[in-house]
Amino acid sequence: MLRHICTVACTWLLFANVHAAEPASIPYRFTNVRIGGGGFVSGLVYQPTAQGLLYARTDVGGAYRWDQASGRWTPLTDWLGAADDNLFGIDSLAIDPADPGKVYLAAGTYTTAQAGNAAVLRSNDRGAHFQRTDLPFKLGGNELGRGNGERLAVDPNDGRILFLGSRDAGLWRSDDAGAHWARVASFPAVATSLSATAENHWRRQAIGIVFVVFDPSSGAPGKASQTLYAGVSTRNTSLFRSTDGGHSWSAVPGQPLGLRPNHLVRAGDGTYYLSYGDEPGPDSMHDGAVWKYQSVEGRWTDVTPLPHLAGQPSGYGWGTVAVDPENPKVVMASTFAHYTPKDELFRSIDGGAHWQEIFARSQFDFSEAHWTREHTPHWIASIAIDPHDPDRAWFVTGYGVWMSTDMRQADRGGQVHWQFQDAGLEETVALGLVSPAQGAHLLSALGDLDGYRHDDLSVAPLQFSAPPRYANSESIDNAGLKPELIVRSGYLRYPFGSAIRAAYSEDGGNHWQAFASEPSQGQGAGSIAIAADGKTVLWFAADAQTAYLTRDFGKHWRASEGLPAGARVLSDRRDPQRFYAYVAGTGRVFASHDGGAHFHVIGGVLTGTSAPRAISEVQAAPDSAGTLYVASHDLGLMRIGDDGSLRARAGGLSEVSSFGFGRAAPGKQTLTLFAAGVRNGLQALYRSTDGGAQWLRIDDDAHRYGKIRLVTGDPRIFGRVYFASSGRGIVYGDSLGPEHP
Repeated sequence: MLRHICTVACTWLLFANVHAAEPASIPYRFTNVRIGGGGFVSGLVYQPTAQGLLYARTDVGGAYRWDQASGRWTPLTDWLGAADDNLFGIDSLAIDPADPGKVYLAAGTYTTAQAGNAAVLRSNDRGAHFQRTDLPFKLGGNELGRGNGERLAVDPNDGRILFLGSRDAGLWRSDDAGAHWARVASFPAVATSLSATAENHWRRQAIGIVFVVFDPSSGAPGKASQTLYAGVSTRNTSLFRSTDGGHSWSAVPGQPLGLRPNHLVRAGDGTYYLSYGDEPGPDSMHDGAVWKYQSVEGRWTDVTPLPHLAGQPSGYGWGTVAVDPENPKVVMASTFAHYTPKDELFRSIDGGAHWQEIFARSQFDFSEAHWTREHTPHWIASIAIDPHDPDRAWFVTGYGVWMSTDMRQADRGGQVHWQFQDAGLEETVALGLVSPAQGAHLLSALGDLDGYRHDDLSVAPLQFSAPPRYANSESIDNAGLKPELIVRSGYLRYPFGSAIRAAYSEDGGNHWQAFASEPSQGQGAGSIAIAADGKTVLWFAADAQTAYLTRDFGKHWRASEGLPAGARVLSDRRDPQRFYAYVAGTGRVFASHDGGAHFHVIGGVLTGTSAPRAISEVQAAPDSAGTLYVASHDLGLMRIGDDGSLRARAGGLSEVSSFGFGRAAPGKQTLTLFAAGVRNGLQALYRSTDGGAQWLRIDDDAHRYGKIRLVTGDPRIFGRVYFASSGRGIVYGDSLGPEHP
């Protein structure tokens, strides 16, 4: 939640009836704030006939295409709007081996009751434009087994034919290049059963069919392939084969049992390699194997590498396996879910008879994203070898992508060099943003990566200096009258250790110090706020029953009174004695006039039949004590006094999910407002320079970024907006004019 200092009054206009025309727009240029990766890239797929054409899928950040000439990733799914936010999780990606223009995405983030159904997005121009086919089931691009694959496949001999393995609805087939789909009734019922994994027995998630692989030698160009394989994530019989083009299926004889398959790859000589784990990943995996299957002879061979890694348990999950498209004897495989000290990459040049550890002979270049020094490779769920350059190899991690251009040095006893190649691929999830009136332009609290101070938005800096180091920072705030005083709350995850879950900085985020202690209640980070003068901090930790305040950064704590569990806290920007709180999704807002010691419910306009029922965000006025801005899904945006009096309503917007303040337009005194909301039925990002009387749309149909969850402006640069969505990192936009209204 973001607040800024402003020394001029904000003027608001009250409109009882607004009859607006179609929303006007203003052109903006949008760019990611450079962090460099930061999220799980769950799959890599090369197009074999077009040099350098590589695609990546992510668990929450959509899909990307690699541009080898510029050395950058191009996002392909930023056109998805808030209503389609669930489609940013890509559960599988497929290319047509015979047509370099075609790419397909199986999109759907969650299988929960609240999530919408999945869709297949299909493109004929390498992802520049997509057509959409909605599916009658859900997918789980951010659920267990998301690094398995690929569950979507195109017949290399007939590009009209596609198969898609679902998580709980069996196998599906398309005969018209993905436009229409029908269920394959003959596929074994094991593909539709729920799977309670050992580590996640409380989350009965269906993993289902995790890969489909065609045998191109069983057909000819223009004549459909007859043999194809499909793997189901189960420890029982899991690998099935069809020899009649997918109409009937039977179990492959002699297959291993007791482990779950996660990847299958076909070598050029017809040999198949499979990787297995006892769990689907990525949360955990403790055992596994790599097997070789020679289909003509029906022979199975265990070719699992036998690493001897100090300090590791004897069992290893195996995350993926890959084969050099030009050399069927060159195989690569990775361990999985070994965070300490790291997962390992193995390479064989004799079809799996012998293996060598690659990282033991590797050098990593951290210069493009300095924060990667503090991370080690893990969640290696996909490996890709360039079909046109055997020296170019890639592997994914839980925080991005590494690439080598001298992979064959390992075969000659030399060192392999790796570069972090995430330029343009920004997948972090921001949980808090602050753009101070002085110092850095942006401070962020992030999931998985703690947080950052950005003085230069184009440079990926180190994370906030440790100690403390958090896995997640979830809340961040600065003092309204002393913006260099900052607090944040976060936490580490088991097994990485523990730390005091709140920290403060007295120099704008350059250096941090943990609080002296924590309150007696609460387990998670929760929300944190610092008084306008920086002398009091109010913290409502997750799972706590009440908020606590401290006036000495944690040496002493006092329980606050009057707030319900789950409330989010914030501070007045001008008056050190005023704090506020609200419960998202309800109509309740609370105020304190004694430094956070006692809270009372704000009445007035927030009560009665005309009060908002679903508040999404509350912010304190940057320039006026005792004044709040309240956004709701049902009533839009209003300005109130903390006594419950209505000061004004902003005209024209409804369903506001987030908003923020920026520098006033030249020649004006009114702060610029930015808001993600609905105007005349269109969900978009809007800007107002006259207190909400008029709004201009500032995003466009190609740059919508799903559901925007955090919005703020820059108090020093007119027109600049910062925002964050579910998985596309932090984006900033600058106006291309005109500068009014």
